[in-house]
Amino acid sequence: MSTTRRECPLHGAGADPARLVGRRVRQVMAAWHARADRGATDPVEVWLVDDLGDAIHLTTGSDWCLVVDDAAPHSGYGMGGYGSVEVAPWTHGSPFVPHAGEPVVAVHERFDSETGRVGLKIVFPTGSVEYESWSGDLRSVG
Repeated sequence: MSTTRRECPLHGAGADPARLVGRRVRQVMAAWHARADRGATDPVEVWLVDDLGDAIHLTTGSDWCLVVDDAAPHSGYGMGGYGSVEVAPWTHGSPFVPHAGEPVVAVHERFDSETGRVGLKIVFPTGSVEYESWSGDLRSVG
């Protein structure tokens, strides 16, 4: 993975995820798009809250970049006939659950020459979690 920071043309460089190094992820929050006519989907947003109370927010941009910023978790909201976005702690099924309480030992970013950041790998002592923007969707790799 490239370690050179490149900016997304629409969203800028965002937050530096390297600040997670040495910190412990104590809570994972996620937002899901919920509709009555279809089952659960992958989260559309993920927040990693560290042991200092800081949050790193992962989502995708309209240009398919992977946005990493400092936004705190928000409340869910309705979208009329398009369903709703529900925000809650992600305690079951999250790829971060096996690493709860472990310190982050490294982060690696992956970039595309046109869209900027497209991947982020967070490394723990017992393994890693990787997220990417895939066709505009936030997706866990692996």
